Amino acid sequence: MAGLRAKTLVFLTHNMALPLLRFIRRPQVFPYTAKQLNEFPAGTLGNDLIHFLENKNLKLLPHYAKHDVKHILLQYDTTGEGEVCLQCFMLGNGHLSFPVAATVLYGFITMPEYWKIFVKAYRRGKKSIPIKNWPWFSILQESTESLIHKINNDAKN
Repeated sequence: MAGLRAKTLVFLTHNMALPLLRFIRRPQVFPYTAKQLNEFPAGTLGNDLIHFLENKNLKLLPHYAKHDVKHILLQYDTTGEGEVCLQCFMLGNGHLSFPVAATVLYGFITMPEYWKIFVKAYRRGKKSIPIKNWPWFSILQESTESLIHKINNDAKN
């Protein structure tokens, strides 16, 4: 059942939502190739991004790289429940969009056994500094560890 839910979520996001959103939003094109990311210094977000993708057997998708960066920084896996956790965090962090709302709703409807971790991710997003407007492509040169620390420890009071 978990495999079917994850495949359904991937199909809905990758095959339906992303092509539609690329058409509607005209997102900024990711400025680096996989080869360029591999040349970033070790420990930088850009270098960690390419290794993350390689370890997950994923390709660098120019219109999806920002999402993959969020997986690294928020430390949520690319599993079905990890995807929903990431979007619950973003919702809690103040980012409301159709993909966020749809993924959170899908997760709460189809994955009741993960409700507690979804709520925990939402609360974590509420407490963390706002990241929705971060300059995602500019921070690729920064230390991944310091960015994660900033998200986890510079929480709003």
